[in-house]
Amino acid sequence: MLPLRATQTRLGHVIMRRNLQKQARNYSSMKGSSSTSSISKAIKYIGFASVVGAPVWLLMNTRDKVPRLESPTTEHLVVGRGPSRDEVTRIISQNAYSFQVKNVAGVSRYDGAQLASNNPCEDRFIHGKFPSPWNHGNQWMAWAVLDGHAGWQTADLLEKQLLPFVRHSLSQVGSASGEGFVSDELVQRAITKGFMNLDESIVNIGSDAFQSTEPLQDKVKKLALGYAGSCALLSLYDPATSTLHVACTGDSRAVLGQKRPDGKWEAIPLSVDQTGDNPEEVARLNKEHPGEEEIVKGGRVLGMMVSRAFGDCRWKWPLEMQKIMVQKFYGVAPLTPQYDFRTPPYLTAEPVVISTKIDPTKPSFLIMATDGMWFTLSNKQSVDLVGKWVESQSAPKKNLEPEPKYESFDFGQYWKGVNWKFVDERMTIQDGNAAVHLSEDKTIGCASTGAKW
Repeated sequence: MLPLRATQTRLGHVIMRRNLQKQARNYSSMKGSSSTSSISKAIKYIGFASVVGAPVWLLMNTRDKVPRLESPTTEHLVVGRGPSRDEVTRIISQNAYSFQVKNVAGVSRYDGAQLASNNPCEDRFIHGKFPSPWNHGNQWMAWAVLDGHAGWQTADLLEKQLLPFVRHSLSQVGSASGEGFVSDELVQRAITKGFMNLDESIVNIGSDAFQSTEPLQDKVKKLALGYAGSCALLSLYDPATSTLHVACTGDSRAVLGQKRPDGKWEAIPLSVDQTGDNPEEVARLNKEHPGEEEIVKGGRVLGMMVSRAFGDCRWKWPLEMQKIMVQKFYGVAPLTPQYDFRTPPYLTAEPVVISTKIDPTKPSFLIMATDGMWFTLSNKQSVDLVGKWVESQSAPKKNLEPEPKYESFDFGQYWKGVNWKFVDERMTIQDGNAAVHLSEDKTIGCASTGAKW
């Protein structure tokens, strides 16, 4: 076939040249219509030559990048082994970080780790220091875990803008009170205002979309911030007053570990999970929406596990607006008719803010983590784990012990009364990062961070 195709290609070129030469000789005596016809034929010949010539080049060229499927033939299934302990540690450590802190009185270091439970990961985190909101010349510390759901967009926005919104509110408090003392209550109000202002901006994206003349793709990108949602747990440390301010919206949790005189570690909760299982949250919702008895059912708020969150505007936008969004922007369907949706908003981003004085004479650390960790660890267990890790850093290094052996396990044992949560007897201390250590011992997806005083 190759010689034949090559011959056809050459013939094509020969015919093309002869026709063009003939047209050139007779051009002055030809009529317009005849000239047009001849040129049309020449174009056809050119097309013929190109189409036939392409396969020749493709077949003759041996330097291609097509994958070679040359695995040995077999009739046996080959499956690799599951991850080893070292491989699990490597996976958990991929997004880990650890920083020694200087020039911030009271904070010596902080560690963090993120283990995604889905892809793309919907969680984000914030960590670092920033100038005092009141220009006192010192640096504050900030840490946050942002647990996204129904998409990564809202958590991603919070990672970039939650702290700037809060800092703006704090700076206004400082300006109003002068250079003097700012009470914890004023700080709490400012943090709350920052949270609420940011969420209001997200909610307003819906009404803005109707009036905007932006391209459709820009509107849809902004609306995604409202359809997705995120919990937020933000901690701010003021070294001038040794005060830790913890703001919680959702069900991520903060726990303070503090060493007692007897050498044991005490677990002090600095936040409360805001879910449909929290009686105080249920009472608040019933008060805000009288006569709507079905708001909280099965521990969920119209199907949502948390009772407070950023975004999640299907629980906040008016029903009629949502119906129009479905038509104009192919938005996500409203909660109706599955749920009795009458008087939104049913969710709020208003945080509960708790301020705590840190005693510099007592060894302390803060644990912050999304709900994934708390499904398997209690407050006390997490504090004990980190406490033993802290003590191990100053203890003499022991000889490496052989890796313990355990009996074969599968999740069917849960149905036989086996506790599926963390078991103290299986605790290990094998990492230089406290957050990775915590993740290894609980082995479930979450974002976590911790600070040590």
